[in-house]
Amino acid sequence: MPSTVHAPVDHHDEELTRRALRHAIDKTTDMATRELKVPLHYYRDPKITEIEESQVLRRVPLAIVPSAQLPNANDFVVRSVLGDSLLVTRDREGVSHVFLNYCRHRGAMPACGTGNASRFTCPYHAWSYKNTGELFAVPGKAGFDSMDKADYGLVELPNQERLGFIWAVLTADAAMDVDGHLGDIGPELESMNYQSYGYHTEREFQSQVSWKGALEAFAEGYHFPFVHGASVIGQNTLPNTGVYDEYGRHHRIGFPFNWITQLAEDPSGSWDPHQNMGVIYWIYPNLILANSPVGVEIIDILPAGEPTRCSVRHSWMGRMPATTDDMRAGYDMVFESVHAAVRDEDFAILPQCGEGVRHGQHDHMIIGRNEIGVQHMIKVFAQELGVALQ
Repeated sequence: MPSTVHAPVDHHDEELTRRALRHAIDKTTDMATRELKVPLHYYRDPKITEIEESQVLRRVPLAIVPSAQLPNANDFVVRSVLGDSLLVTRDREGVSHVFLNYCRHRGAMPACGTGNASRFTCPYHAWSYKNTGELFAVPGKAGFDSMDKADYGLVELPNQERLGFIWAVLTADAAMDVDGHLGDIGPELESMNYQSYGYHTEREFQSQVSWKGALEAFAEGYHFPFVHGASVIGQNTLPNTGVYDEYGRHHRIGFPFNWITQLAEDPSGSWDPHQNMGVIYWIYPNLILANSPVGVEIIDILPAGEPTRCSVRHSWMGRMPATTDDMRAGYDMVFESVHAAVRDEDFAILPQCGEGVRHGQHDHMIIGRNEIGVQHMIKVFAQELGVALQ
């Protein structure tokens, strides 16, 4: 249940809660104007998957890591994105960088894992790089006496640190404009103040389902009582009920908690949306930010080599950074609970959807009016990919 101590809530936030309360009382939900028919090849055509990666995922800003994952000077983390090894650093001045983690000599990886370091040394021939990317040392330098070291630093991808995340475009010569990419949802993310959160932990796994189909699981509450009936989501969240808002290619959905109806009886309670609903952002193309009263789940979903296989990176941040062992233990419990819901509930069913996509002989799927967020995702991608919908 939410706390009885309430921070001031502005009119915009209060109106969002009022909309959710009306749906909760009336047992209604925001709806699209009509059902949407989606051809199966939208999910399973290898040519579409190639276009998604080359023309979408490698051309737009992606949130690579939360800022809170690199809180200190000289922190670094290595992660794989679409098969590329990326080295994310924070230099001694506090500036973040995103590099391709490949030595300029023979291509081995100078960095691995996470930690705190100002230098990275390639394991093959010990070429050494600063965490600002410059080539620092070359053993046997007489063999490279005509080479200008300044020309052989790590390749830095276009990157910016904005709104609590370090973003990058996976194409080295691409333009970079996070604020332009986010558009009207930018102020929403700014209001969340994610840069003040405490990074806790993450897990990664793969699943036999289209990455677009996997994203859709976080855009509707229609499945809650059937998939999540025994877990916190099913027990605390009203089924098939949501308030929906579009922000260009992005969207926000509020899934009301069952205690929101108490506000009808006692309006003196908190009208903070985050105390009364799960607020879910879809940040085009691949990021889900699932907010709860105590933190945020960061669910990063990408294709993994074939049309109906995806990679999932599920991480969690606390609104209050953990400062004690008790807080860390409490956050462990929260993350284990939400991760079990994602891994053992959503992704227990989603591979069956992948099977249906691979083997189905019907020509389309139908998305309901009550799945308005799913419809939005599909329409945005279909426009980008040139897929006709009905």
